[in-house]
Amino acid sequence: MGRIILILSILVLSFGFANINFIPDPIDVNSDSDEFKEVIWHIKAIHPEGYFLDVKAFDKEGNIYDVKAIQDSGQHSLMDIKAFVGNKRLPIKILVSDDKYAPVKAIAEDGTILDIKALTRKGEKLDVKGVKRFGNIIDIKAISKTREFYGIKAISPKGELNDVKGIKLTKDRLELMVNGVEVHAHVKAISQTGCAGDTFIWHIKAIHPEGRMLDVKALDKNGNIYDIKAIQDSNQRSLLDIKAFIGDTKQLSVKILVSNDKYAPVKAIDYDGNIYDVKALTPEGKKLDVKGVSRSGNIINIKAINEKGEFYGIKAISPEGQLNDVKGVKMHKEDLEFTIGGIKIFAHVKALPQGK
Repeated sequence: MGRIILILSILVLSFGFANINFIPDPIDVNSDSDEFKEVIWHIKAIHPEGYFLDVKAFDKEGNIYDVKAIQDSGQHSLMDIKAFVGNKRLPIKILVSDDKYAPVKAIAEDGTILDIKALTRKGEKLDVKGVKRFGNIIDIKAISKTREFYGIKAISPKGELNDVKGIKLTKDRLELMVNGVEVHAHVKAISQTGCAGDTFIWHIKAIHPEGRMLDVKALDKNGNIYDIKAIQDSNQRSLLDIKAFIGDTKQLSVKILVSNDKYAPVKAIDYDGNIYDVKALTPEGKKLDVKGVSRSGNIINIKAINEKGEFYGIKAISPEGQLNDVKGVKMHKEDLEFTIGGIKIFAHVKALPQGK
C-alpha cells in the first residue's frame, strides 16, 4: 500500500493538475500542430578522454558532407538524422548485412551509398556501426582502431543531448527498402535514458487529473476485456512495444489507424484484420476513447478523452514505478505507414521516455 501511495504522489507531482484537464481546440492529427522554426542538432562521437569527434558522410570520391539531426517541431524525443549533400537531405539507415557489426550508411535517391565515419583529431576515419541489439533498439558506435566503442550523440545548439540509435519496428531482418537498398533499421536521435533491469511487463494507465490511474484495456465486439501492456524484453527502455494480451497466447499490435476523423483511432489489430477497441475504464464503468489527438513531428500525442472532451495522458508504468509516455511514432511522411490484415496503419504505438 505504501508503494502505491508513493507512486501516486510522484504522478501528482510529475504531471500537475493545471494543464491536464483542458478542452483543446480542434487539432488535425494528420498535420503537425506546432509552429516551429527548424533546429539543427550536431552529430558527434564522444571520445573516452572527453572530447567530440565529428561524424560525417563520405562519397566514393572522398567528398565530405555534414550529418545532422533535424528538430522540425516542438518535440525532440524522436528526430530524423540526415546527410546534407548539396541541397539534398539523404536518409541514414542501418543496412541489412551479414557482417559482425551492421553498416550505417546514407542512401542517395539513385541508390548510391555514402559511408558514415567519425573523424579523429589525426584525420583517421572510424567506422560507425550498429554493434548490439536490445529489443527494438540497436546501439550505434564509432569503432576505434583498437576496437574501442565510442557513443554517438545528437547535440543541440543549447547543449542538450540525445542518443543516436537504430530503431527496429518489425521482427523481420528486412525493415524496408529505400531507393533499392535493403534496410535493417532506421537511425534516429532519441531521448537519453538509463537501462532498466530484467525482463518485465509494464502497466498501461490513463492519468486522471485528481491523481488516479484508469485502466487501459482492449475490448472485442462482444465486450470482452483484455489487458494492454508494454513489454520490456531487454535491458533498454527507450522504445517498448505495446501489446493487447488476448488469452494466454495471443499478443496483438496496438496502432493508430489512418482516419479522416478529428482524432485518430487507437486500436488493437490481429493479422486477420479483426479490430479491438482501446478504452480507458473509469471506476464507474465508463469507457473513454483513446485517440491520437495532435502531432509534433514524428510523435503523435495519445490521450484518453472524457465525456467533456478533456484529455488524460497515457503512461506505461513499470513495477518499480518508472514511467514512459505512450506515444504514436511515425517513420514515414506519408499517412499510410503500412497495413495489417488489410487495415491501414497511420502510426506505431510505443512507450518512450518522458520528454518534450
